[in-house]
Amino acid sequence: MASRRILIGALAFVILAIAGPLAPAWITALATVAFANGLVVLGLVILWRAGLVPFGQALFYAVGAYTVALIGRYTGVHDVFVLVTAGAVAAGLVAFLVGFLLARYRDIFFAMLSLAMSMILYGVLVKTESLGSTDGFNVASGTYLGYAPHGAAHDWALYWLVLAFCALAAFLVGIYFESVAGVLAAPVRDNEIRVEFLGLSVNRLVHLKLVIAGVLAGLGGALAALAVEHVDPNMAYWTTSGGFVFVTILAGAGSVAAAFVGSLVFEMVRSIAVDIFPGAWQITLGTVLLLTILFLPDGLGSLVTRFARKPGAAS
Repeated sequence: MASRRILIGALAFVILAIAGPLAPAWITALATVAFANGLVVLGLVILWRAGLVPFGQALFYAVGAYTVALIGRYTGVHDVFVLVTAGAVAAGLVAFLVGFLLARYRDIFFAMLSLAMSMILYGVLVKTESLGSTDGFNVASGTYLGYAPHGAAHDWALYWLVLAFCALAAFLVGIYFESVAGVLAAPVRDNEIRVEFLGLSVNRLVHLKLVIAGVLAGLGGALAALAVEHVDPNMAYWTTSGGFVFVTILAGAGSVAAAFVGSLVFEMVRSIAVDIFPGAWQITLGTVLLLTILFLPDGLGSLVTRFARKPGAAS
């Protein structure tokens, strides 16, 4: 089963890699941001499986984005792998530190405390002139990928880069889900006491999940900053975190691939809704979420499970 998932994932990667340059430029740009944000959703899926719903994941997203922007602005470093790695590491370090506090709480306390952490960063960014204050600042332009910025070749290269990071993250998270720590997500969600009786620390398991989710969010933020070429405090605002939770509900926690599919569907629906209903696009998104909850309570990922369970699927 695992080898089959890897084969399907590899095939999907090849198809997406070929389709990127063939699609209209606006779709390629939208997909680049969507897949970058899908990394944040993938981290939320890890937490979601353990019964944890954070409303402050934008904290790590903004840390990753601002790390890329600040390094490019003040050091002149433009190597994309250095920038992206720095963003992911910085977000992971922040997640490691705040995780000592967050890992001790559950349910609404966990959600609200994570939200508070994110809003603290938002306040710092808004009040700090050297960080661009409310307007933020542009990510320093440069030859991140060996191509002139704003050109078609650069856009394709960035798209392929984001796609490669998504494929690597999906592969590693798939391995994590099959590890002891990953398999224990459901027991942690359903009965922490039994897990403690096994001699395992639930707080440490939650802390690990927070760090992994933080690294993924920082990675997504770093890639999004390179794609958008601008950072601002709204990256840490609660509405950004809410958007990630929205996509997680849309995607469901049953599939790694659903995190990226859900993110792409969300960006497509939002883009089309803003274009057609500029004054009521939020209603469109709300309707999509309502229909998903009513007819696909387990998210888009449940469609894969349903097809797999059809008679003859296992043969």
